[in-house]
Amino acid sequence: MHESIIETLLASPEPAIRWKVRSRVLGEPADATQITALREEVRGSAIVSRLLAPFGAAQRPGAYAKWQGAHWVLGALADLGYPPGDEALHPLREQVLSTWLHEAYYADVQVATKSAVYRHSGVPVMRGRHRAHASQQGYALWFLVTLGLADGRCDDLVERLLHWQWPDGGWNCDRDPAADTSSFFETLLPMRGLWAHGAPRARRAAREAAEVLLRRRLAYRASTGALIRAEFAKLHYPLYWHYDILGGLLGMMELGLLGDPRCADALDLLESMRLADGWPAHARFYCTSADIALHHDCADWGGTSTRRANQWVTADALTVLRAAGRLDLTWLPSAGLGGRAGIRSTCRGERGGAGEPAAYVRDNDRASR
Repeated sequence: MHESIIETLLASPEPAIRWKVRSRVLGEPADATQITALREEVRGSAIVSRLLAPFGAAQRPGAYAKWQGAHWVLGALADLGYPPGDEALHPLREQVLSTWLHEAYYADVQVATKSAVYRHSGVPVMRGRHRAHASQQGYALWFLVTLGLADGRCDDLVERLLHWQWPDGGWNCDRDPAADTSSFFETLLPMRGLWAHGAPRARRAAREAAEVLLRRRLAYRASTGALIRAEFAKLHYPLYWHYDILGGLLGMMELGLLGDPRCADALDLLESMRLADGWPAHARFYCTSADIALHHDCADWGGTSTRRANQWVTADALTVLRAAGRLDLTWLPSAGLGGRAGIRSTCRGERGGAGEPAAYVRDNDRASR
């Protein structure tokens, strides 16, 4: 059933899709000649050219300009399998690091009210908790390491993240003084970045952060079991700083935690979302355009649909299911990459109607308690 999904992706005109499937789903070695050549194809691909186009202009977008700034572009390149260690990306790295290691991020500002936050420069501290947008430094750490662009300043990113970490293991930028629970949005990317960095103290902090997600089964309220946000049960690509179950599962995969029983419900939900041709993107956070403007992305990531698969989402879903032991690949020895793959569903949940995720419910309040 659905044996053509992997074959369709392997025939994609996007080399990044083929790289994702061959390296992350089929498990071809990273140093294999064909995989190295495929990553060179990624470097020269049209989608990479579009992503980098704004940086050839006289006036470049700001580092965090959504979604065309250096921060987001480097993140996209890291996910696409862009070859590591490219010195041509150093100007983008410098722009990112000068932004996220600015002196303002070293200034703790004690404030009591939300309104007081905006009267000071620095990182607000309310009731003993730093209210930092840690996803910024966390994502930068992840993509700089992944792209082979890390230097000693990445240790400084680690130090800041550890300094801001909350008692429950995560991070939150909430300016409400009463907020005492870490945010999924601000915790996922620091967790991934710290794990990628690899230092023992960074990995310990990443493992502590993983508990913020695992205690809530990657999407569900600890107190009631209800879905925290309806958006968590939709699939997106790119995810940027947002969160959904696929993003959470990818993070757990990187930490080697997909075997934790608390991932099972999210894995079941992901399987229930599969269409005949793969997994869809239910929603998106971008508008495809070369014009520099808020929420514009120079790349076309395939749009959204409840009836048609998105190849980027599908490649990531297959990656997670393969790592979780839920993808059964049956290859004829002589078939090579042109063989057929059987996809075995182990889903326990029921499919929702009209392509809707099984656990799709109305939005709950913003707290994840």
